[in-house]
Amino acid sequence: MCLERGGGRINAEAAEGAKDAEENDSGTNSRLRVGCFGSPLLKDTGETPVPLPRSSRRNSAPLRLCVKLLPFQTFVALKTLAGLVCDSVNIGDFFRFGSFPMLLATAFHLWMMIDALRKREWLWLGILFLFPGFSTIWYFFAVYRSAPASATSGFELPGAYDRKRIKELEAQIHHLDKAHHHSQLGDLHFQRGKLEKAEACYRAALERDPEDLDTRAHLGQCLLRMNRPAEARPLIEGVIAENPKHEYGYTMMALAETLTALGEIDSAIATWKRVLENNSYPRAKVQLAELYLTKNQIDLARAELSDVVYDAGHAPAFQKRRDGVWFRRARSLMRKV
Repeated sequence: MCLERGGGRINAEAAEGAKDAEENDSGTNSRLRVGCFGSPLLKDTGETPVPLPRSSRRNSAPLRLCVKLLPFQTFVALKTLAGLVCDSVNIGDFFRFGSFPMLLATAFHLWMMIDALRKREWLWLGILFLFPGFSTIWYFFAVYRSAPASATSGFELPGAYDRKRIKELEAQIHHLDKAHHHSQLGDLHFQRGKLEKAEACYRAALERDPEDLDTRAHLGQCLLRMNRPAEARPLIEGVIAENPKHEYGYTMMALAETLTALGEIDSAIATWKRVLENNSYPRAKVQLAELYLTKNQIDLARAELSDVVYDAGHAPAFQKRRDGVWFRRARSLMRKV
């Protein structure tokens, strides 16, 4: 049966369906609910629908906003670039009238925006979009330049470091020549990715104090990052034998990575499990999941990766900067498993 309305036809079944939809919206529905990214939140079980947590809505909103705004920003930049090139009569005018510096500034601004998007720095991304210019330089020095070098990204030593201390430590070494000054300078070089300089500093520290646990552990980690795991192993194992919880499990993680580099997968898995007995480092969970995948233990790997992805959505800003490389790797692996 059909209903006449304004010369148009409305199917009675469609009207009944609309009525059912209104009843469902009033809180009596048991249909499948869909999340913000198309994922089901509640199956057809007759249970009361579970709303999306406020924190999840708050975390997903900046992502949707940035995805919408970044292409627009890129379009404006490319349009400006095209106008600069077309308006230039010749290459001499291009350099003479300031178009080339403007091009470099635009490219630098886009570079910083892409870096902020990759690191999921939503607040910074909004500032860069709304206030280009000074904010670009501010982001470069406050976030981009202070990030660890790629050689040690994700494998930082515990604690913070200050680049300004390099000159101070060099002066103290010149006047006092203490072992801990050499070791601290080695830590700064390690964080900056200057591994050869870090190794030299650590060895100088061990010449003055051969029993220092921190220096031995850090030298082992330095050798490991230089793809010399066989040399790193006795140093790290010696520290673990004296203090299994040295540096809150960081040295134990270095041992697991050393065993992995040497191809001792079963021993590495056992070591990662020891780390996770007292800690929940994303660095440990992701690498343990990767080893599970090499042994085709998909369910165990998925469980570890799910924990990391969940924690990433609730992590504070400093942890997102520190463990961002592991959060991104976990999301990438989750899409494959």
